[in-house]
Amino acid sequence: MKIIDCTDADYAQALQSLYTRPACPPEIEERAKAIVEEVRLHGDKAVLAQIAKFDGVKLTAAKLKVSDAEIKAAKAAVPKKTRDAVKHAIANIRKFSSMQIPKNWLSKPRPGVTLGEQFTPMDRVGCYVPGGTAPLVSSAVHTVAVAKTAGVREIVAATPPRKDGTVNPATLYALVEAGATTVYKMGGATAVAALAYGTKTVPAVEKIVGPGNAYVAAAKRLVYGRVAIDMVAGPSEVMVVADGSVDPAWTAADMLAQAEHGSGLEQAVLVTDSKKVLKAVQKQMLEQSKTLLRQGPLQKVLANGIFLIRCSSMDEAAEIAGKFAPEHLEVHCADPRKFARRVGAAGAIFLGPWTPEPAGDFTAGPSHVLPTAGTAKFFHGISAIDFFRRSSLLEYTQAALEAELDDIELFAQTEGLDAHGRSASIRRNATKKKASSK
Repeated sequence: MKIIDCTDADYAQALQSLYTRPACPPEIEERAKAIVEEVRLHGDKAVLAQIAKFDGVKLTAAKLKVSDAEIKAAKAAVPKKTRDAVKHAIANIRKFSSMQIPKNWLSKPRPGVTLGEQFTPMDRVGCYVPGGTAPLVSSAVHTVAVAKTAGVREIVAATPPRKDGTVNPATLYALVEAGATTVYKMGGATAVAALAYGTKTVPAVEKIVGPGNAYVAAAKRLVYGRVAIDMVAGPSEVMVVADGSVDPAWTAADMLAQAEHGSGLEQAVLVTDSKKVLKAVQKQMLEQSKTLLRQGPLQKVLANGIFLIRCSSMDEAAEIAGKFAPEHLEVHCADPRKFARRVGAAGAIFLGPWTPEPAGDFTAGPSHVLPTAGTAKFFHGISAIDFFRRSSLLEYTQAALEAELDDIELFAQTEGLDAHGRSASIRRNATKKKASSK
C-alpha cells in the first residue's frame, strides 16, 4: 500500500502519476500486437495455436464453436438458484437498457427543410467475456443482454475454454440466456483479433465490446478502425471517497473487492479528508485480506495497487476524483448526490454507504463494462445506444434549396470545389430552363 498525504512534499507529483496511469503497459501492447498480427495473417491456424499455447487446450477448428449439445449440458449443470439469479440480472439490465434506446426523429427548423436522425441496430457484434482466473458470468449478461435489447441480430460471444476444452457452464448458460446467437471458445488478444479480422471459422463482426485484461485492452486498441470498439477497458479499479462518517470495515471490503480480480494490475484508491479514517481503512484491509480466498492476486494488488490519499478537504477530494476519472467511484459522505455533481469524470458513481460497487457488477441494471485508466474522461460504459448506427436525415423542397443556393455556391467557391458548386447550380439552371420553356 502507498499512502499519499497532502502534507507530503511530492504530493502533487504522486497524484499526477496516478492520473496518467496506462491502460496497457507498453510491453504488453507489444506482445498483443504480435498475437493480433498472427491471427490476421494465418486465421484459424493461429487461433488454434494460441489457444494451445495460452490456455493449454488443443482444439480443432470444428470445436471452436460451442455446440448445441454443450449448451444443453451446461444448462443442466447450473443449479436452479444460479439460473434464477442470472435471469433476474438479465431482466434488470434489459429494463435499464430499454430506456436508453434512441428514437428516430424529424424536425422542420426552417420552411421547406426537414432534418432528423434515424437509428438502426447493428447486424453482428462480438461480446468478449473473460475467463482466466475467474469465470465472469456477470460480464456475459452485462454485454449480451444490452446488445439483445438494442435489437442486434447476431450476437457473437467469445470466452476462453477451460483445461478440458469446455466453457464454464454458468458462463455459457448466461450467454445463451442473455441472447448470444453463437459462442466461440477463445480468449484474450486472440479472440479480439479473430472477431475483428475474421477467419474461416469465425466471421468478422462490426463491433467488439466487453471487459478484459491488459492484453484484451491492447488488442482492442490495435484493431480499432477495422471494427468499432466500445472503449479501452483494462484491469479494474475503484476509488472510494470518504469523510469521517464512514465505517472503515465497509470501505476496506469495497476496495478489496476490486483487488481480487486476478491480473495483479488492478487499483483500489481511497480519498479522505480524515487521517483517522485512512489509518482505520488501512488496518481493516490488512486484516480482511487474510481471510479471503484469492491470495495470489490480492497480494499483488496490496503491494502495488492500493493508494490511500489524505486530502485537505472534500472540495479537493472532488477535484482528485475528477482528474483520476475512475472506472468505479463510491461516494461515502454527506449528500453524495451533491458531491457526485462536482466530479468531472467517472465510469459509474455509487452513491451512499448502501450502494457497494458489486451491486453494479451484478444486479443493478447499468452495464458494468466501464472505462478504466482515466479514459472515463472521453469514454462511457456500454449502453444500448452503442449498438445502433446513427444516420442523419435531410430533405429539402425546391424553394428551400433555392433559398440557400447562394451560400452553398459561395462555400464551394471558397474551398475551390467547383463540382460541389455545380451540384447546386445545376438545379438553379434547371429551374430557370423549366420556367423559360413555359
